[in-house]
Amino acid sequence: MNRFSLTVSAVIARVTEPALAPYQSAVVRIGFSATWLLFLLREFPHRHELYGPDGPWDWELARQLIDTNGAFTALMWSDGRGWFEAVYLLALLSAALLLLGWRTRAMSVLFMVGVLSLQNRSVFVGDGGDNVLHLMSIYLVFMRCGRVWSLDARRARRAHEARARGERVTDRVGPGLWAVAGFVLVTVTVAGRFHSAWTIPALLWAAWTVQGLWWAVDRRTKSAEPRILLDVIGNILHNGALVVIMAEACLIYATAGWYKIQGSRWQDGTAAYYPLHLDYFSPWPALADLLAASGTMVLLATYGTVIVQVAFPFTLANRRLKNILLALMMTEHTVIALLLGLPFFSLAMIATDAVFLPTGFLRRVGGWAARARELLSSGGGRKAAPETSAQENPEHTRVGFTA
Repeated sequence: MNRFSLTVSAVIARVTEPALAPYQSAVVRIGFSATWLLFLLREFPHRHELYGPDGPWDWELARQLIDTNGAFTALMWSDGRGWFEAVYLLALLSAALLLLGWRTRAMSVLFMVGVLSLQNRSVFVGDGGDNVLHLMSIYLVFMRCGRVWSLDARRARRAHEARARGERVTDRVGPGLWAVAGFVLVTVTVAGRFHSAWTIPALLWAAWTVQGLWWAVDRRTKSAEPRILLDVIGNILHNGALVVIMAEACLIYATAGWYKIQGSRWQDGTAAYYPLHLDYFSPWPALADLLAASGTMVLLATYGTVIVQVAFPFTLANRRLKNILLALMMTEHTVIALLLGLPFFSLAMIATDAVFLPTGFLRRVGGWAARARELLSSGGGRKAAPETSAQENPEHTRVGFTA
């Protein structure tokens, strides 16, 4: 019985005490924010036709659909062209700031609002990558994804050093963002602009309330117990979101692989041949023709895709085999981006796959980036500050409106 109790206690401590996978969380944050930012920039000249007033799916049709399905979009709050431009620019700005890791808690919420607002406005112009981005934008709200490789981590490190010197650290930007967000939420709620189902409005109000409570407890409460309780809750939500992302990735690959097995073209090894001859998916026709001309390459690409997708969920218990298949899947998505002209779908899937990357590899990448930054810095000989995770420095778990 004592051994069982110790095991249960160890499991509970493992789930509640640390926020797991800080480097993987940072890569997921960077990957999805970069994907969305690049997509919005590429489509900036065509934004009115995709999501705005000049599209074939006009505002009135979108309103009727949303009244039926209850989807959330801020673009339904007004049909003015100026409001559309404001929402689009907000989506751009939130994606850029989330990529940099500036006020990641607030920016993750704004990032979700931007993604849902634009995608739910015109639901017929997306693809599989948009569906993945749609879901991940919601999961990011629950994650503590700014503890490393972010401006928040740098600010937390500098604040910790300032406190160690006896200096007083005051944050005015965080409470200001919280006040502005509260004003917007109250205005929209009182005006009855939330035409969607209750889920997203409730999430927005919950995020705003929790951030205010967290700031008040962290700054005003002398006892450590309330801060520890909120930190445990935050860790549980973060770790739960990580598990959901992992399960989502496994489900995507497993279902895709098993459906492919049922197709006759996948069974005879010729399925990879046909997309290479579609003009719409041929940005490099000469390269596609070169690959399609080899029956062996087509056969390997067809069967290799099915084998990797079906086998990946079953290899998670074997670290080496999992890493090999993970590298193959990322390579496959890179090839899809180049040969079929689907860069944003591939980027979204690679960002999802990044949750399985080994921590040692990511730490080495961070070290290489730090050394490259040191070489490129104007001083030349100045040493870059080392990246520190929340586990290595407990002060980095201070939350409020940051990581």
